[in-house]
Amino acid sequence: MNIAFRQFNLSLFVVMVLFAGCSSTRQVQSPVRSAEQFRQQIDAILADSVFRPVVTTMKIVSLKTSEVWYERNSLLLMHPASNMKLLTSATALCRLGKDFTFTTRMSHDGTIADSVLHGNIYFKGSGDPDLSSASLAGFARELQAKGITRIDGDIVGDASYFDGERWGVGWMWDDEPSSDEAFNSALSVNRNCVDVRVVPSDSVGSAPLVTIVPATLYMNVENTAVTGAPHTRNTLEISRKYFERTNTITVKGSVPAESRGKKETITVLGPEQYFLTLAKEELQRVNIHLTGSTRLGTVPSDAHQIAQHDQPIDSMVIYQNKVSDNLSAENSLKALSAEVLGRAGSTEHGISLVKQTLAEFGIDSTSFRMVDGSGVSHYDLVTSDLSIKLLQGMWRKKNIFDLYYTSLPIAGVDGSLASRMRNTAAQNNLHAKTGTISGVAALAGYVTTADGELLAFSMLMQNFIGSSEPYRRAQDAIGALMANFRKDAQ
Repeated sequence: MNIAFRQFNLSLFVVMVLFAGCSSTRQVQSPVRSAEQFRQQIDAILADSVFRPVVTTMKIVSLKTSEVWYERNSLLLMHPASNMKLLTSATALCRLGKDFTFTTRMSHDGTIADSVLHGNIYFKGSGDPDLSSASLAGFARELQAKGITRIDGDIVGDASYFDGERWGVGWMWDDEPSSDEAFNSALSVNRNCVDVRVVPSDSVGSAPLVTIVPATLYMNVENTAVTGAPHTRNTLEISRKYFERTNTITVKGSVPAESRGKKETITVLGPEQYFLTLAKEELQRVNIHLTGSTRLGTVPSDAHQIAQHDQPIDSMVIYQNKVSDNLSAENSLKALSAEVLGRAGSTEHGISLVKQTLAEFGIDSTSFRMVDGSGVSHYDLVTSDLSIKLLQGMWRKKNIFDLYYTSLPIAGVDGSLASRMRNTAAQNNLHAKTGTISGVAALAGYVTTADGELLAFSMLMQNFIGSSEPYRRAQDAIGALMANFRKDAQ
């Protein structure tokens, strides 16, 4: 073959594949016809000028034969971003099992007479990251069903299932109050956040309308924004006075009249008191009067359980990985510690269990650094080689692999990959965990080739400035290449 013609064809293919990362692209039709061509095409993608200042590591392995199809810098330590959730969710499934449930219990002490509870109501949580206001409303209805109309006592929250650390090591202070950095707690509700919705008023120059969901007195609002003229620029800023350590929501700027406004999800400070305040407000909605206050404490040994709410681990793992929920990762890491070790759950002890579990997959516990469960921290360091060993190890655990595999976002279908690799062979095929923090883009998971061979892959790219989009497009192009590979075409 003419060398110039061969290079032209290769360059053309790379261009086609790179553009296949966009949501409105054509299917890449030509299958990859040899292992050599496969490696050359990946090298050509990574030869783009955007990769010159960037560190890139990668490894692709056949699960059936353990053959390494591609490898680049796979032993270099890199920031995993949310690829860290692969480790956290794998350990949770291995140690807790797929039948584990997060349980939130409501109990009381004292006595019930003439529709009055002469005692306290207790809530004890186990870190359920999926608990919602609807769950608290269910607890209130349980009390109502017992005929209780008044509680002569307090609502007490027991958060002792976890230790007192509420935020991750190495998390950026100025990331507050982003919902990506919610405070963790054994008593979590609504992902320890509120939704703030701002819409223009009917009068230009007047204050826009601010709604907090769920509606609660736990949050205050300072609204200095104005409704601007139609078609003007939306300059709304929605935040919380995090620097002052308060739960005051601030709304500033201008929102155009006749526009849809803006919504932000904001973290709350003190998730336990948030939980208890919402519980009290749910009691009020069903006309149960509380004479006491809300406070933290522990459930006495002679308390009587009234109701409990169970949340299976599968919903947590799926939500954690599909949408990359950080609270799920942090709470599950602490719950893992509490369940296995029988003491207040801590991130440190949860990480020790992760390392013990990975050691069973042949991973040296001293070869990586893990300081949180979600990958938010820039202190976290892993390698592509580690990710591959983890993916291989989980594939061999047939009793939990299906749930692990199902929990990963599917290219072009759902989660954080819903808009990626559409109209390529990777769509509805590639299952992988994304990872993005400042200067980092990661993708690791599984993909099936054109002739049905399942691959495990890991791609870690870091030290870039600006948008991660060019690196995601490259990852998508490589994902399409893997899905197009057909051994019988060699």
